[in-house]
Amino acid sequence: MADRVISLILAIATLSIAEASLIGRARAEITYEGKTITVVTSTGIGGTYDLLSRSISRHMPRYIPGKPTMIVQNMPGAGNVLATNYMYNLAPKDGTAMAVVHAAMPLHQVLDGRGVRYDASRFNWLGSTGPENEVIIVWSTAGIRTIDDARKREVILGATGEGSGIFILPMAMNHVLGTRFKVVIGYKSSEDVNLAMQRGEVQGRAFGLDSIRAQHPDWLRNKTIDVIAQAGVKRDNAIADVPLLTELATSEEDRELMALISSPAGLGHPYLVPPGTPLERITLLRQAFLATVSDKSFLDETARLGLRIEPMGAGEVTKIVTETISTPSAAVAKAKTAIRQTDSRDK
Repeated sequence: MADRVISLILAIATLSIAEASLIGRARAEITYEGKTITVVTSTGIGGTYDLLSRSISRHMPRYIPGKPTMIVQNMPGAGNVLATNYMYNLAPKDGTAMAVVHAAMPLHQVLDGRGVRYDASRFNWLGSTGPENEVIIVWSTAGIRTIDDARKREVILGATGEGSGIFILPMAMNHVLGTRFKVVIGYKSSEDVNLAMQRGEVQGRAFGLDSIRAQHPDWLRNKTIDVIAQAGVKRDNAIADVPLLTELATSEEDRELMALISSPAGLGHPYLVPPGTPLERITLLRQAFLATVSDKSFLDETARLGLRIEPMGAGEVTKIVTETISTPSAAVAKAKTAIRQTDSRDK
């Protein structure tokens, strides 16, 4: 963590002359005094995306000229697509609207996902609070302990919609690994899926590992859930015995597909402002975001909330988005096949 914060400080200190000039001009000419910045989150109240947004909204005004009021607006719906479409098409483009959207939104676009009315490559990315492995969990009473178990029996998973890993991951696993997940979509928020799992309506879900740590640490501590697979670049040390999706694939072609499906884990919780926002305001907000997520008081607060922060700058986030959007067409076609298994969907 310390190394990453130091690298961020160095990155800020070594901004290009053009960026530094923009920041200086922005601070001299732009003030947010008396203004309100709305932070849209594509999830419901109480989840990790929501908690992080509220913490950022408390600390970030100190790094913006005029110290504006910042408020959080929850906009769940359509598997995180509703808020993403709003930010692209309807949100103010004057620097008073920013958002955190689900990390799978660029992938959802590449896969021609339902409801997409945005182009992730045109968003102005501010940065991220850090990568987060996504895991497939099953309630312990279901008796599904491993991938092999999930190949032998149907397992009912809950999801909000088709846009995020909560749907994409299990569908791809069915195609590549032969699991028998039946995904029930339509829950309004992530917490609604959690409640459905606890009530026995569904048996499991895909979930961010850091979200579990922050919202339901007892699930891991008390072994209330079984974690049967994880998506990410590398195994999380806390569940080092749980295999990555790329490790479970048995051919190079399938490993490439699983790497694409796992790409959202590298984005974590990415923040953006709409296309068309003036460059000087984008630059100012990028600097303010980086300063906020590296701020000691912010890090102390998020640590108390059980949230892990590994700050990422705009360049790093934009690179991941660009690589996802630029995925070769052959790989995209295979990924589309992997998740378009209508006979496995619950309509």
